[in-house]
Amino acid sequence: MEIIDYLGTPSRLPPWITEEELQVYADKFQESGFTGALNYYRALDLNWELTAPWQGSKIRVPVKFMVGENDIGFDINGIRQYIEGNIFRNLIPDLEVVMLDGHHYLQQEKHQQVSEEILSFLAKFPAE
Repeated sequence: MEIIDYLGTPSRLPPWITEEELQVYADKFQESGFTGALNYYRALDLNWELTAPWQGSKIRVPVKFMVGENDIGFDINGIRQYIEGNIFRNLIPDLEVVMLDGHHYLQQEKHQQVSEEILSFLAKFPAE
């Protein structure tokens, strides 16, 4: 099953995006197409190959990982179990996972909460 198979056609826009904002995206994609946006996915295998030497390496800096509980990518291929389980935490010992009531575009949908989470994380590291 492909990600597109999970998507439905909405009957109306969600409250976190206006018609005007959507039109800006539509205009930009009309100008340039989807090549840039799709290249990320086209390069996934290449990215795995390029980062293979570091597979299993630990991230030794503090990390705050935010995800929307209803993000369509969160329940594909065991991602939820990976994030909630021990493997993710073993690779990032100083990990804080924050799950917000939201979807894939969490920074738009819950912008106030996301900003507060970022600021609270940064406040742990005062400038010297």
